[in-house]
Amino acid sequence: MEPWQAFILGVIEGITEYLPISSTGHLLVAQQMMGIGTHSHADKVAADTFAICIQGGAILAVLGLYYQRVLRMIMGVCGKDPEGLKLAMAILVGFLPAAVIGVLLNDWIEQKLFGTWPVVFAWVFGGVLILAASRWSRRNPKKSGGLELLDMTWKMALMIGLLQCVAMWPGTSRSLMTIVGGLLVGLSVRAAVEYSFLLGVLTLTAATAKKALWKVPGIDAQYDVWFGGARLMWDSYGPLSLAVGVVAATISAALAVKWLVSYLQKHGLEIFGWYRIAIGTVVGGLVLTGVLS
Repeated sequence: MEPWQAFILGVIEGITEYLPISSTGHLLVAQQMMGIGTHSHADKVAADTFAICIQGGAILAVLGLYYQRVLRMIMGVCGKDPEGLKLAMAILVGFLPAAVIGVLLNDWIEQKLFGTWPVVFAWVFGGVLILAASRWSRRNPKKSGGLELLDMTWKMALMIGLLQCVAMWPGTSRSLMTIVGGLLVGLSVRAAVEYSFLLGVLTLTAATAKKALWKVPGIDAQYDVWFGGARLMWDSYGPLSLAVGVVAATISAALAVKWLVSYLQKHGLEIFGWYRIAIGTVVGGLVLTGVLS
């Protein structure tokens, strides 16, 4: 991997991680187009680990933008901020379904769903869902939510967490499911988006740690140990590419987050529905014509 390729992947990760368009789907297609992770099973493991690890940049972006919320949660856990503790518990409850289901189904998901056609299907289907939800919202304006973040109950957080599990299907988008989930349980647009960002910090951190530290079966024996994914990525790409990818992801994610909050205050999710359908159609066409495998 050349540094410019790491930069492109970092920008893609940062822009798409918090927008409801699927960072995993975009990264899978971008890697294929650049010939990264396409030569062997070990090469694919290294590429997948890199794609997960540069999520650290997206995590840093949210921690920087929402540091006051994070500090309140830390103070709450320390017994000094009741509202911060309530929010921290809401984040934890929202994370638990993904933690359990992710461990149980991880291998099956990677074997069956990490392919171009499953991503194309998820892109198009998710786009149709967004358009349908937007149409329903326009017809039922009185049912739109208005609760703020600190109004959340553990039941609301659990519902959002269960919907987040749907995003384990690459191409679905974790942000899409959590934002829509927040709106469905009655949160305001701003609160739903903010909860999606904060829940993403915990979810992405866990996913990054798992991918980097987990055993890597089925390849050279020296990597069939703990830290296998991280060691394989390090040996394949070196520290420079990882650093470039993380920095690019941090900056682009911060810009994307600020833009998304501002945009959704004035508009709905509809534009993302059309985008998902369009990119799913284009990528599907590239597969049919043999440009992508």
